[in-house]
Amino acid sequence: MALRTLDDPAVRPLIDGFGRRIDYLRLSVTDRCDFRCVYCMSEHMTFLPKAEVLSLEEIDRLASAFVRRGVRKLRLTGGEPLVRRGIVDLVRSLSRHLDSGAIDELTLTTNGSQLARHAADLAAAGVRRINVSLDTLDPDRFARITRWGRLPQVLEGIAAAIAAGLHVKINMVALKGLNEDEIDTMLRWCGAAGHDLVLIETMPLGEVEEDRTDRYLPLSAVRHDLESRWTLDPIPLSTGGPARYVRVRETGQRLGFITPLTHNFCESCNRVRLTATGTLYMCLGQDDSIDLRAVLRGSDDDGAIDAALDAAMAAKPKGHDFRIDRRDAAPAVARHMSLTGG
Repeated sequence: MALRTLDDPAVRPLIDGFGRRIDYLRLSVTDRCDFRCVYCMSEHMTFLPKAEVLSLEEIDRLASAFVRRGVRKLRLTGGEPLVRRGIVDLVRSLSRHLDSGAIDELTLTTNGSQLARHAADLAAAGVRRINVSLDTLDPDRFARITRWGRLPQVLEGIAAAIAAGLHVKINMVALKGLNEDEIDTMLRWCGAAGHDLVLIETMPLGEVEEDRTDRYLPLSAVRHDLESRWTLDPIPLSTGGPARYVRVRETGQRLGFITPLTHNFCESCNRVRLTATGTLYMCLGQDDSIDLRAVLRGSDDDGAIDAALDAAMAAKPKGHDFRIDRRDAAPAVARHMSLTGG
């Protein structure tokens, strides 16, 4: 079946009930990960049976349905996307939408553990930039946060990505009492290496062993503190995601803030998330969802997928209900980030 475009009057852009155009799909290719980060998942996770996970061909078909409806940016996530067998083949297949001009960007978020093996192939397949999750530059602290990770392996992966010509953005979850004293160090390191840095507030998703209230660090306070030592110039940059950016005058690099708790970004939300099982979540912080796997496997007609996407747009909520409150220790959403896609 030929891929229709928005020039076709039968194809409608994805616009939700609040008039927001959805042009960004975050696509989880697996819930599995080779790390067990303390703020993200339990140390003893039970992962999905492989039979429940979409095949690469099914992922491609669903992603292409979103592209046909006007999605311009695809981000592959996990879990850890690079542990999925055949991930580079999927990237090569999806890159045809780059070649045709149907999408502006195909990228991924990774913990960096497998980058040394895959960076060159990703670049050859059309990926131009990646996000690497890195919360500390201290090897012992890195092992504590990730439980199973090794910092030298990730740094080797980042070096391989740079050698392959990929632009690397560093994502750092700000954790009170754990890595807050390293933010200046990370700023200097990113500045010297030419990486942009994005700071992220911990999100109340899924049960973990630690009390998140002990680790919650408001980025409003972090920014105020940083401004006593760094010159942070606001810039009108949007990368299609939720971060708000400044430029650090002393390094020349960009610093982003993702603040789901102190200042949510719902009013400009342009994205949805598809899990590895084909469940479409219209909001990271809500449970509203559509089972696209059943639609996909129930018909070869993409019209059924279109109808499901229309229903999803009608159901997309205005915003999330994230909060961290000692009086209610339960997470705002029971599912783990590794299931939804980071």
